[in-house]
Amino acid sequence: GSTYSSKVFRVTFLTLAASLTVPLLGVTVLLDCPIDPQPISLKEPPLLTGVLEPNIKLRKAERLWENQLVGPESIVNIGDVLFTGTADGKIIKIEDGEIHTIARIGHGPCGTREDEPTCGRPLGIRVGPNNTLFVADAYYGLYEVNPGTGEMKMLVSTKTLIEGQKLSFVNDLTVTRDGRKIYFTDSSSKWQRRDYLFLIMEGTDDGRLLEYDTVTKEVKVLMVGLRFPNGVQLSPAEDFVLVQETTMARIRYYISGLMKGGADMFVENMPGLPDNIRLSSSGGYWVAMSAVRPNPGFSLLDFLSEKPWIKRMIFKLLSQETVTKFVPKYSLVVELSETGSYRRSFHDPNGATVAYVSEAHEHNGYLYLGSFRSPFICRLNLQHV
Repeated sequence: GSTYSSKVFRVTFLTLAASLTVPLLGVTVLLDCPIDPQPISLKEPPLLTGVLEPNIKLRKAERLWENQLVGPESIVNIGDVLFTGTADGKIIKIEDGEIHTIARIGHGPCGTREDEPTCGRPLGIRVGPNNTLFVADAYYGLYEVNPGTGEMKMLVSTKTLIEGQKLSFVNDLTVTRDGRKIYFTDSSSKWQRRDYLFLIMEGTDDGRLLEYDTVTKEVKVLMVGLRFPNGVQLSPAEDFVLVQETTMARIRYYISGLMKGGADMFVENMPGLPDNIRLSSSGGYWVAMSAVRPNPGFSLLDFLSEKPWIKRMIFKLLSQETVTKFVPKYSLVVELSETGSYRRSFHDPNGATVAYVSEAHEHNGYLYLGSFRSPFICRLNLQHV
């Protein structure tokens, strides 16, 4: 009797499954998809062995100013005073443990996805030679901010078309020591910051690396066709610029004098999706990963990369917020040598202490960890890891 009942169960189950699947497929076909994903070929992620071996070193970090900040993406210091930009559109100074708002590029209300374009979102932040702050706001453009008075000067507005294309997602910047040139990324001319997941999942390749000359006030396009260019960093000798290409899990470098886009690979096939990149005191670079590509393990990003139809299905049915919940909360920061080899890696496998890392900024023997979502800054003592 048991084979008969299992057969009945199987037939019933299949009938039920079919009766649910057919209408669901019908509905799915009719629904609009907000993205038009392209297949992307990524190599198999590198094995997490050797210097990339998983550890829990990031759990030694301490959380500072918890619940007093929201999404402190990028961090700089002038002496021991820290500065950061937050998800509520503010540029903040932290002095003697006290938090002060020094400037706001946009205006309230802030807090929802709809508010973001007017609220503004300061992302990359750097200190210029005269101790002024250079800030990249995702929605408004490039600004120079006086940290003492809070006075703001617009350098490049997102309202200005650059070589016929709009700036939709100004992301990070790096400044020459003499303050003459600012190199900055625009992650896409189609998607805004609030739709960064669409940008990654669609594989859009309309990101650019640009150069702003503070003397002539000219903006030049240096590289085109980038898939989500994100963090940028001048080399210590200022002879090339590194650009993180998030969607492709790689870092490219740009050398002036090469033809436009004549860029080479600095690091390919990284163990995660790189966000910001900053100098390390050893002459190399700190790279924060916004998501990880586990190997061994299952990498959702890699699985979906060559299956546009699955991506279409997912985004027809689910919001970006919902999809984000399926991305594992794995935090990873790597240090690269000056030639791009891996020196060391710090992990927090399920984001227990450190979550959503966007940047690692080294100052005075500590690594300050920015985050695009967490309500705190983490600080890791490099002597203790």
